Order: sequence, then C-alpha cells, then structure tokens
Amino acid sequence: MHKSILSLLICLFAIASLSAQIEPQPIVHPDTPREVKEGGPIMQFESTTVDYGTINKNSEPLRTLSFTNTGDEPLVIKSAKGSCGCTVPTFPREPIMPGESSVIEIRYSTNRLGKINKTVKITTNEGTQPHILKVVGNILDTQEEESVPKSAPSMLSGGN
Repeated sequence: MHKSILSLLICLFAIASLSAQIEPQPIVHPDTPREVKEGGPIMQFESTTVDYGTINKNSEPLRTLSFTNTGDEPLVIKSAKGSCGCTVPTFPREPIMPGESSVIEIRYSTNRLGKINKTVKITTNEGTQPHILKVVGNILDTQEEESVPKSAPSMLSGGN
C-alpha cells in the first residue's frame, strides 16, 4: 500500500516538474497590435486581409498579399501556417532585402460552401509576435442558382 502511494506521488511530482518546463504560447488575436522594435527587418503588408468576396464553388482558389521589408536588415520568413488544411500559404524562401517587396500566396479550397473565416500565421526573424492574416469571403453553390427556374414573362410586368 505504501509503495503504491509512494509510486503515485513520484509520478505526480515528475509530471508537475515536466509541465513547469513547458512555456505557454501566447494567443495572438488577428486584431492585436504588434510590437514594433527599433532597427532590424520590418514586414509591412499593404493589407492583412485576403478577401475572396462572394465567389462560386470551385472558383480560382489563389490570392496574393503584397508586403515590403521597410526595415534596415534582411527579412526572413520562417514559416506560414493556415488555421486549417483548406488554407495553404506559400511564401518566399529567400531573404527579402530592405526596401524590397514580395508576395505571399494564399490558396483556399473553394470546393467548400459558405462563409470563409480563416487565418494564416506568418513567423519571421523580426520579433517574437507572428503576423496574423485574415482570410474571409463567401462561397456559393452554382448548382443552386442554375436549378432555380426562370419565370415566364408576365402580362402584369409588361412582358419583362
């Protein structure tokens, strides 16, 4: 009995010690202002929102976001991750020199219907906070529109 209790206490102590070593990752909301540091690379976007607007199912899935390195050191994008598998970013692998511009491509699976409300997290060498890009829009089913019968001209509307 004492050995069981002792074993349990040792396990609990080990788990508590290990969990204390893990640093919690801050939750960054897309609208949270980013810290700006002096010097170094600075990633400046023309817009932080990719707006697909209202599109039909299976429409062109690719959009781009332009950005410029307004800092004084090369900008390196370390990672770009979509909030789900339906949102896939592609980013330049080479450093973006000060004053130069480039683009991040966002590919969204337009075979899904309904509202788009996703994010893309961009991590760079400029600081600790990632850039959070919004992906928004609405996808309509083209079959629904085609299946609605067209009404015949009416005498009341003057034949129009």
